[in-house]
Amino acid sequence: MAKKVILDLDTGIDDALAIFYCLGSPELELIGITGTYGNVQVAQGVRNALAILALCGRDDVPVFLGEPHALSKKSFEVMEISEFIHGKNGIGNVGIPDAERQPESMGAVDFIIESAHTYQKDLLYIPTGPQTNMATALRKDPSIKDRIGRMILMGGALTVPGNVQPWAEANINQDPEAANETFRSGLPATMIGLDVTLQTLLTYKETQVWRDLNTPQGAFVADMTDYYIKAYETTAPYLGGCGLHDPLAVGVAADPSLVKCLDINMKVDTEDPVRGRTIGNEMKLNNSDKTMNVAVEVDVPRFLDEFMARITRVAQGS
Repeated sequence: MAKKVILDLDTGIDDALAIFYCLGSPELELIGITGTYGNVQVAQGVRNALAILALCGRDDVPVFLGEPHALSKKSFEVMEISEFIHGKNGIGNVGIPDAERQPESMGAVDFIIESAHTYQKDLLYIPTGPQTNMATALRKDPSIKDRIGRMILMGGALTVPGNVQPWAEANINQDPEAANETFRSGLPATMIGLDVTLQTLLTYKETQVWRDLNTPQGAFVADMTDYYIKAYETTAPYLGGCGLHDPLAVGVAADPSLVKCLDINMKVDTEDPVRGRTIGNEMKLNNSDKTMNVAVEVDVPRFLDEFMARITRVAQGS
């Protein structure tokens, strides 16, 4: 039976690819998308998610507005580098029609809590932006940490440098307090960080496969991803492609054997000079109960094969 999945997205380009990946994975049933901020403002991200679902013929998947800014802040502004990498609209400045429907009246936090009680261990929660929605849900109902099957998050860096500071990855850096609360909560979690996502790279060769499908879905995903690859040519030319950050988190949800993990209880530093650092929790190093693990190896060829098969399945319009 397919696992129930909530995608918690700041819908930029790799988040959009994560939606396609999830829709193309028979092991996963997407029960909802909760919006957050990061690559774009929360309202723009929710708009993007709704439009992508409409493009894919999946108006049955509900979308929920989440928290608009970090726990310790009163507002949020998109970083200049985020706009450069994802475009002003978050999806490579590619135009797709607005969905005919609106986000649900229920908020993201209440949907997360309700789903945890309804589906319990069958629920996988996959956040690919800051952890604010989950931290807020845990504050409102701490019992959900013992109900949810697993959180599989894209964020953090344990064995490699960060991408916004030498010690900090972008998603965690957006709200270190929220990530620290979720990491320390005891919620079962797998961290899919830069340690593995920067090993999974896509090139123009793969996007041409989608363009050659001659479908609206294929054209959208090809044009959007080409924008992303071009941005990487400026920000990280040594990689030779774009990192598949958010899709890898979904890939691990569908196929946990794609990665090898280090079992370690984690924390996030919330004070300068290393604010936003993801690192082992020294207070729990000797605890036999490890509620977190961190991906440190990835089967790149197998993941890329699964990625292309699943994205292409949806891009075909089937």
